Amino acid sequence: MPKVDEELLQLLEVLPPRVKQALLKHPDIAALIEVVLDLGRIPEARFEAKVYYVSGDQVSQDDIDFVVSQVGEFSGDNRAGIERTLHRISCLRNRRGKIIGLTCRVGRVIYGTNDIIQDVIESGRNILFMGPPGIGKTTKLREAARILSDKLNKRVIVVDTSNEIAGDGDIPHPGIGKSRRMQVAAPELQHQVMIEGVENHMPEVIIVDEIGTEAEAAACRTIAERGVQLIGTAHGNTLENIISNPTLSDLVGGIQSVILGDEEAKRRHTQKAILERKAMPTFDIAIEIRERDMYAIYLDVAKAVDAQLRGKVPQPELRVRKAGGKIEIQKAPEIMPEPTTEELEQVKQEKGRGPVKIFPFGVNRGHLERGLRAMQLPAVVALKLDEADLILTIKPKAKPRSKIMKVAEEHHIPVHVIKKNVSSQITKFLKYYFGAGSKEETEEIALREVAGAIDQIRGAKKAIDINPQNAYIRRLQHQLVEEAGLNSESVGEEPKRRLRIYPPL
Repeated sequence: MPKVDEELLQLLEVLPPRVKQALLKHPDIAALIEVVLDLGRIPEARFEAKVYYVSGDQVSQDDIDFVVSQVGEFSGDNRAGIERTLHRISCLRNRRGKIIGLTCRVGRVIYGTNDIIQDVIESGRNILFMGPPGIGKTTKLREAARILSDKLNKRVIVVDTSNEIAGDGDIPHPGIGKSRRMQVAAPELQHQVMIEGVENHMPEVIIVDEIGTEAEAAACRTIAERGVQLIGTAHGNTLENIISNPTLSDLVGGIQSVILGDEEAKRRHTQKAILERKAMPTFDIAIEIRERDMYAIYLDVAKAVDAQLRGKVPQPELRVRKAGGKIEIQKAPEIMPEPTTEELEQVKQEKGRGPVKIFPFGVNRGHLERGLRAMQLPAVVALKLDEADLILTIKPKAKPRSKIMKVAEEHHIPVHVIKKNVSSQITKFLKYYFGAGSKEETEEIALREVAGAIDQIRGAKKAIDINPQNAYIRRLQHQLVEEAGLNSESVGEEPKRRLRIYPPL
């Protein structure tokens, strides 16, 4: 029989005996994630990559009542726990409030998960974690509480709404170290407990999970303004999600619409109505947990938000833990300033003509700007159509007699069409138009292209093809994809053989 650790055994003890016995014999019991018990269905045990159905009878009401009798009281968010463990039992109810389903999630203390970001946690700055459910955000909070209270001897208060950080019962789980824990009676009271913690207990650090309401966002700002370090998680996978969420945008400074005067709009080369950040962000640092061992860190949230509002794509610092435990850090590229008049004039003299002004229509301006900077091409992105030397658009927008084609014809502006609005297609056009591509340049551009595609594929559902390359460069690209934990293959025939990158499973 496989060895089972003591805390996992405590969860198995509350399950119906036949389910417990079946799981104890499972060879991968140590990797169990959760057990699902739904009335009238076969018991289901979920592992990271597979689902195991417990043979035998369907779940009965007696089975569900047995589990409910073994666990703590269900709170307002329909969650309960097992005293002094991190396990979470969530219930499904029928219309009359009767419990007819249970999700029994395994809680584990994992030490050392924050070594990759320990310097950030110890910086004393406010940190916001983001990422999809189940990626380990709560685990990061628990480990942060232990590090700050035990290693740095700071006064840490954990605001624990569902007892997920410090476990069920009156005595906190040792996983939070010497931190103190404030339990929350109901989810809607979380913001009040956050403020109470600051006013009554003199903490140096407040840790809170699942910030999701306007009141909680306001409480976060109040805490930050009192000089207390704040570490929390929010409902959102990426920084862009938080910016576009009207309830949570205050966490990153808030967004407001501003009407510029004619002169100011002309000076900025923008429309008169623009979006700007309203205030300084509550959180100084934002961390996207993209995979369990991959972090995208925005070390200056204010700058990242400003870039996003100006139509640019902010570049985070990437940290990855490799298979052997080695940590690789890819620093965020420095944001290149807009070229000055003198610099543009110098380019004009060197190249014999002014920089080409490209107007993107249906094409991502951020991808185009990055491509121009990466290849150091004598071109800029035109902000207005009447300033453009050429229009870059995508096939669906370039249909005969479409609006953009009519305008281009009227102004005698050439139109160049790419298949899709993706960085690989934009790069291909730039290489073609400007004749870029010495051996060294081609290799560097090809690797930059695949790096951009890797970032793009993480939020995509379909595979991405990038530009054709020779066998040597394709091998380098395959290595880069493999290091990012993704899969790729070479497709097509020479000379159009190219890499196809697949999204995460």
